[in-house]
Amino acid sequence: MLYLLRTKLRHGWRTAYYRDFVRPQILDTTPFLETDDNSCEIHVLTSAEDWINLLWALRTFYHYSRSRFALCIHDDGSLGETACGHLRRIFPNARLIRRAEADRHIGPLLARYPRCQSFRTNHALALKVFDFAAFLKADRMCLLDSDILFFAHPSALLTLIGDPSVRHNSLNKDWGHGYTIEQDVLQTLLDFELPPLINSGLGLIHRGSIDFDWVEEFLALPGILSHSHQIEQTLIALCSARFGFTMLPPEYDVRLDTPASGAPSRHYTGPIRHLMYREGIRRLVKGGFLNSLQKHSADGNRAAACSEIPNNPRP
Repeated sequence: MLYLLRTKLRHGWRTAYYRDFVRPQILDTTPFLETDDNSCEIHVLTSAEDWINLLWALRTFYHYSRSRFALCIHDDGSLGETACGHLRRIFPNARLIRRAEADRHIGPLLARYPRCQSFRTNHALALKVFDFAAFLKADRMCLLDSDILFFAHPSALLTLIGDPSVRHNSLNKDWGHGYTIEQDVLQTLLDFELPPLINSGLGLIHRGSIDFDWVEEFLALPGILSHSHQIEQTLIALCSARFGFTMLPPEYDVRLDTPASGAPSRHYTGPIRHLMYREGIRRLVKGGFLNSLQKHSADGNRAAACSEIPNNPRP
């Protein structure tokens, strides 16, 4: 019991308060129906551990962007029925792809790719590579991780997505090296330039840029599977670099220090995940974000969801 308490309070009372008591209030909001713009489709991967964070990411994106992009939510196989129920209620017109359905669909597509098959079977994050591409219905995809919050209109991102002359992928810049192979070593193995510091959390991906033939080839690189939490990012970076790539503008950079003034969003990556609650959600609530979303018979929704929040949420 003492250990659990210390774990919950590791980053202080304020973090625990906004994580455990304020964060579930996103479940009190009314459904968002306007996901009918098929010019671009948002694809997100979620789990039993982070689906409430995902709701914050999505609600803040749609709220501040005023976009109506189609939405596809991918279950990594761990989502419970209560979580799925909330996701379906809040985004009733989104596609929710359960893991079993995805496995049935993707299996035949990877029949010619043994390395891809093995990677997808053994790494949950591989769904961002294969399933996002396989279930994409639009010509353009917006990648969005569940640890990103928006605070203002993401003008530059939306301009890229909406510009038909843009034929390259564009993703945010990481705070440090995030590939499974060191940059200088990796570059010697390639016949194209790989920009450093590509992060796969936010950005524009074009249909066809995640080519399974390419992925099968890249999975043969020595050391490519050396870090389970960086392999999908490495593969997306490699595919994007070969396809054509530019970095998102600096206001979307992943930063561990204070973000740029006026940045429309912040990516609360692992080392600063606790700031998503203590800083990000707190800022949104104090700015009236939750009050701007109509409430939906709150108490029952929140109580049911809290039963599926992990006892030891990831910091």
